[in-house]
Amino acid sequence: MPLSAFRHQRLPPEADALRAELRTFLAEALKDRPPLRRADSWMGVDPAFSRELGRRGWLGITLPRRYGGREDTAFARYVVSEELLAAGAPVSAHWIADRQSAPLILRFGTEAQRLAHLPAICRGERYFCIGMSEPDSGSDLASIRSTARRAPDGQGWVIDGHKLWTTNAHLSHFMIAVLRTGEPRGADGRPARHDGLSQFIVDLSTPGITVRPVRDLAGGHHFNEVHFGGVRLGDDALVGTAGQGWQQVNAELALERSGPERLLSSLALLHTLIDAVGRRPDSLQARDIGRLVARLFTLRQMSLAVTAEVAAGRDPAWAAACVKDLGSVFEQDVPELAQALLDEPPTVGGGSDHAQVLAALTQMAPSFSLRGGTREILRGIIARGLGLR
Repeated sequence: MPLSAFRHQRLPPEADALRAELRTFLAEALKDRPPLRRADSWMGVDPAFSRELGRRGWLGITLPRRYGGREDTAFARYVVSEELLAAGAPVSAHWIADRQSAPLILRFGTEAQRLAHLPAICRGERYFCIGMSEPDSGSDLASIRSTARRAPDGQGWVIDGHKLWTTNAHLSHFMIAVLRTGEPRGADGRPARHDGLSQFIVDLSTPGITVRPVRDLAGGHHFNEVHFGGVRLGDDALVGTAGQGWQQVNAELALERSGPERLLSSLALLHTLIDAVGRRPDSLQARDIGRLVARLFTLRQMSLAVTAEVAAGRDPAWAAACVKDLGSVFEQDVPELAQALLDEPPTVGGGSDHAQVLAALTQMAPSFSLRGGTREILRGIIARGLGLR
């Protein structure tokens, strides 16, 4: 895969024109939102805010109008995502549905599935989570053991298994689950690790599903473990073609791994750090804050380049993995450097805005290199993309 995937990319003027409208709206909608809450942007949940974004046409922005979208470009969606995250807006309720599930259903789903789900996603009324990781497998999807088998009566499917680190499963209406429907064998009969996987739309209110919280270091409840015990699904739950789940997942993960959320998770802390340092930084502060900003701009350009690949209909899986890997390192470096550059310790439940945001991001940062694929898995994808393995 040529490195030209990271060619310089400017935002088209028509996409960038959305900024003024978004900023006017966000300045009013978030005027009373303190920095600590802004720091939890893409894990912050506000259903009323999500519905308002839907009313304004900012969800499902690339989807066809017949499904509730506005048929805009991937670049327009990038601008919307970037502005929401930069402002610290609470986007978590609708985020996965808008970013991943809707494009997946549009591309691989049946017309009945599109009509059932896409308009509600565009209105900000239907939330999805992703069932990929499992105990003892993490980001290695080829080791998935949860199964979907044809029901004994021939009507639909029965699923059994266990998903882990499932973001917002406790708040979501549906999950798109990756399940094993066949043995991992190639055409020659030899093992093929990524064969036999399929994707299903799972209504999380279905009997036999149990969702339990997995709390993070800060006590937050974003992650979950989800158990399936003999859950019955209809034939219409299968997304795309049985056994083609690996190919479908790769297309989906390129959307998950390359967006601005892989760069901006620590942005609220960078803002409070700059405010706390003030207009007269010492030489060390000026150097290191300058380096952080330079890295941020470089990562943004890489992310835009991957967006261009998506817009052109190409598969940028390895390039998206680069953005996610380097972006996670950047996001984790911000709280480390913030503690080194300013003699103000993190505090919980009091102190300055900077001290509180620093405490929150320090506790959240370890998860940044787990969500969306562990560092080891991402670097394997990058190596394959570069022809090194």
